[in-house]
Amino acid sequence: MKQKTLINYIGLLGVVAFLSYLAAVIFSPLAYPGYDWMSQAVSDLSAENAPSKLLWNILDAPSGKCTLVVLMAVCVFIQGKLNKPLRVGIYLFTAMSWVSGIGYSMFPLSDSGNAGKFQDVMHVYVVTPIVVMLSIASLVTIMVGGYRSKGKFRYIAIAATVALGMMFAGPTGMGIFPKAYFGIFERFSVFAATGFTAFLGICLLKGFEPHSKNAEAE
Repeated sequence: MKQKTLINYIGLLGVVAFLSYLAAVIFSPLAYPGYDWMSQAVSDLSAENAPSKLLWNILDAPSGKCTLVVLMAVCVFIQGKLNKPLRVGIYLFTAMSWVSGIGYSMFPLSDSGNAGKFQDVMHVYVVTPIVVMLSIASLVTIMVGGYRSKGKFRYIAIAATVALGMMFAGPTGMGIFPKAYFGIFERFSVFAATGFTAFLGICLLKGFEPHSKNAEAE
């Protein structure tokens, strides 16, 4: 096993980002009287007039920064490694995280749900569709590269498949079940990206080692 360098240890920030976001989702409702996690969106917790906004900002502060740092480190590390679809897919996933981090910070919801203001329109109808499209494109591209790697990096494709499944489970559940359960299924989608970021961080920590040393060369 190769000796780990600083860039490998940066991968731990992916786990930090996930735990930070998880803490924000779990504990922020404590500062939001009447918040119903089963029916309300996660973004309601960070809306401009939400009573939980301060607590959310505190708990979620490490998440956004750590996410971008670890994904940029991954992009640097995989140069000349993996195959092209895997690299392109990870680059697209990183681009999605940048759009998400900047877009949702610039256009937070003004109120729970959609109050119809300019920033709400940008949040719901501009930033979110771009994030969704980049998410799907990145995960599908990663799946193609991983499953074509003759077993070497199939584990990355499997993780991308799980993440994509979670993303689709969210809107599917929201469309099938009553609005009273909107929040449950919405969380499938929001945790798909943060979970996959943590996974890529662990891959970076381990140096993106092939699943099998004896796997065929690509």
